Amino acid sequence: MKLILALGVVSCLVTGAALAQVTDPSNKDSNAAVQSRGGNDSDVPAKGSNSFTEGQAKGRIEDRGYSNVADLKKDDEGVWRGQAQKAGTSVHVWVDYKGNVGEQR
Repeated sequence: MKLILALGVVSCLVTGAALAQVTDPSNKDSNAAVQSRGGNDSDVPAKGSNSFTEGQAKGRIEDRGYSNVADLKKDDEGVWRGQAQKAGTSVHVWVDYKGNVGEQR
């Protein structure tokens, strides 16, 4: 009986810890793409519903080595597009809903 009770308590503790990781109230960005800072860049932006804020999109662009990010606007396809500089050159940049960052060519 004590063993069953102990297993029940351990199970509750493990489940509670797992839920705390998923529902952490200090984590303001519940979107996995926003949380990810990985190098998942693509040559072409993916079209879709984009949950990045303008500030988050700008941060992702800056994380990729761009500076002076400006004029960001979300287009009808859910892609943030704007201007930035890289290595002293002005370029057109974008961020898609997956968090991919690229230059418009």
